[in-house]
Amino acid sequence: MKKVLLALALCVSFSGMAQLVNVTSIDKVDIPESAANKVAAISPQGDYILVTTDYNYGLTKYDLSTGATQVISQSQGAGFNAQISADGQSVVYREKSTKNNLQMTAVKSKNLATGAEQQLVKPSRNVQGMAIDGNTAVAVNNGKVAKKAIAEGKAQVNAPVLSTKNFLMYITKGGKTTELAPLGKSYRYIWASLSPDASKVLFCCSGKGAYVCNLDGSGLVSLGNYRAPKWMGNDMVVAMDCRDNGEVFTSSEILVLDLNGTKQVLTGDDVVAMYPLPADGKIAFSTPTGEAYIINLK
Repeated sequence: MKKVLLALALCVSFSGMAQLVNVTSIDKVDIPESAANKVAAISPQGDYILVTTDYNYGLTKYDLSTGATQVISQSQGAGFNAQISADGQSVVYREKSTKNNLQMTAVKSKNLATGAEQQLVKPSRNVQGMAIDGNTAVAVNNGKVAKKAIAEGKAQVNAPVLSTKNFLMYITKGGKTTELAPLGKSYRYIWASLSPDASKVLFCCSGKGAYVCNLDGSGLVSLGNYRAPKWMGNDMVVAMDCRDNGEVFTSSEILVLDLNGTKQVLTGDDVVAMYPLPADGKIAFSTPTGEAYIINLK
């Protein structure tokens, strides 16, 4: 019955709007309550998701076909912006700790097949961001790049690395880190990410909404007052359109937008759909009550 209701709401959401993608179904994922209650990432192939808690404590792999689970980390912060390699074999994640009453952050990688772990950045106060570039895990720590191979071959960083510090964005390229604040330094920049071809930056500006710009801050495009945007290819973005009463979220829909302003709502008002994560032919999302769903695309 639940899937029928979702399908009905989906049909209503399409009326009067351009169709950017074709949705075949929206399915609930029965993630173990003991493992997590929020989707942290979905593999590029769409065969598994990483789940964590609302406070990003711990990180567990959940296989969408078999339901099998694999614990990646039980540490605080592991679920925050966890990254999966293009082949789906490795995960890069944070681990928070406390030293002398100061919060520290380490960056680690784990091979899901062998269970082998590597430390990319030892516990630090200045981790700004992390990414995966081909076979290389990359982190920006106090403006400097740390890199380590997570697969065969020599560690090599080809693409620029986007990071944030004190709610400002930074681009690191060729060993040099520069500040990026397209709307000025008085705003808070969050949910920042590079397009897959590393030519554009997607971000949210607190109180103003989602934007796209070039690596130097030029070519600024407003996408609308949406949150938690993620790239879906180089020309489209998936995001959430949410509302709250000051205490809890009262409604939220997942939508996809292109860079010309065309949008398509993918979910209905029968589920509070939040924090979309796109993969090959799928979009994962979570709800405030700890449920997980997959939007299947044709």
